[in-house]
Amino acid sequence: MSKDSEQELPKLNAGNQLFEDLDADNISATEIESLCMSCHSNGITKLLLTRIPHFKSIIIMAFECPHCGLKNSEVQSGEAVQEKGHRYEVRCSTKDDLSRQVVRNNTASVSFPEFDFTAPPSTNSILTTAEGLISRFIDDLSMDQPQRKDAAPEVYQAIEALLAKLRGALELPEQEEEGRAFTLVVDDPTGNSYVENLCAPKADPNMKVSYYERTREQMISLGLLNPDAEDDAQQQQTKRPRLDARAEMEAAKKVTRAVREASESNEIITFPANCSTCNAPCDTRMQMVDIPHFQEVIIMSTTCDQCGYKSNEVKCGGAISAQGKRITLTLEDKDDLSRDILKSETSSFKVPELDLDMFAGTMGGKFTTIEGLLRQVHEELDRKVPFLDGDSTTVERREKFQRFLSKLDSAADGQIFPLTLILDDPMAHSYVQNIYAPDEDPNMVAEDYERSFEQNEELGLNDINVDSYDDSEAKAAAAPGASS
Repeated sequence: MSKDSEQELPKLNAGNQLFEDLDADNISATEIESLCMSCHSNGITKLLLTRIPHFKSIIIMAFECPHCGLKNSEVQSGEAVQEKGHRYEVRCSTKDDLSRQVVRNNTASVSFPEFDFTAPPSTNSILTTAEGLISRFIDDLSMDQPQRKDAAPEVYQAIEALLAKLRGALELPEQEEEGRAFTLVVDDPTGNSYVENLCAPKADPNMKVSYYERTREQMISLGLLNPDAEDDAQQQQTKRPRLDARAEMEAAKKVTRAVREASESNEIITFPANCSTCNAPCDTRMQMVDIPHFQEVIIMSTTCDQCGYKSNEVKCGGAISAQGKRITLTLEDKDDLSRDILKSETSSFKVPELDLDMFAGTMGGKFTTIEGLLRQVHEELDRKVPFLDGDSTTVERREKFQRFLSKLDSAADGQIFPLTLILDDPMAHSYVQNIYAPDEDPNMVAEDYERSFEQNEELGLNDINVDSYDDSEAKAAAAPGASS
């Protein structure tokens, strides 16, 4: 290419953030001249780097050739490979299920167990609906059927039988009928695919999401392992390390001691981090706070000067409780809304009268009042629930969600009583203020319970190595110079 024909490529989403929220009034797509693979003339490729709220960053690409009319579009994930693979199992029984939005990454396989059909990972990623996904499979399978009819009659008949099942899947009734439902399974080892929850913000009873450790074959296909290296060496690198209880406790003690010393002198510890939104360098501040009648907690706050992102989180210190704790509080008046509440990152949060059910890990750890927590839930859901803005959702679903938000807002304003608040924390690190302390609170019930194996597995407690821990403690205490 000569210097006269050289041109400077436009900057992608020139601004403070690489991936920006999609705004219909301000679409900053980048246009790049590129070669058409059909007529070999120059066409235009449009790139849009955006985020799906409450999900992930994606790259939308669209090519159009003005000479031959060729058009093509695809979606690629802008995210790093997640820690675990994701598997979505959706039971489709009505037309509403066919309208679910689906982000299928090019590493994801799609299967329909009832039809004995599995589509392997594809060459590109797409943003579509369940109906659109099935229609694509029908188009792809139908493409060479006339040739198969003469060349391979048996294969032709088998594919025709499968096509009949897929076409029948597109004719689901308005109301569920026995024998018509089927299961859609999206399995992505990178964890970058997504299927819409029709019951947001509540759990969808027709959808199950599971997480799994990737196999060696999947790691190789994603480029995360070298297939020529020794198996033992690679397994040692990728295998989850077994936790040593003593080492973990000593490390936690050092961090807690440093934070406590800084807090006693009214100092705030600051350390560098990266913004979870734009990945720009930012500062995280940390200080320890003593909650009366409970325990010490560490409050962390992050502010990004680049994109304006702010977050705060609470981490609980102390030993791991032998049992989980469930706290049930009945709210009867506005004074109850001013109670302090600590919701740890391992706690679920429910208010049955509002149809509110937040899973463990949602919003992280929070130390605020009950009113403040309800308002934070309102803000998070209003900004970050996917596929409830724009033209990708129905008016009925949008209005239903807005009614839920309005009800949540009224509860925070003290207009709905009584309410039942339930905190279920398997680590027993959550707290609700007892305004009658040191006497018992007549409106609050705290129950201890044994954690299940699945809960211990999710918390990593089944992998803790406590072998010879008592002997190590005794030796450390008996060592010369050991302090009492």
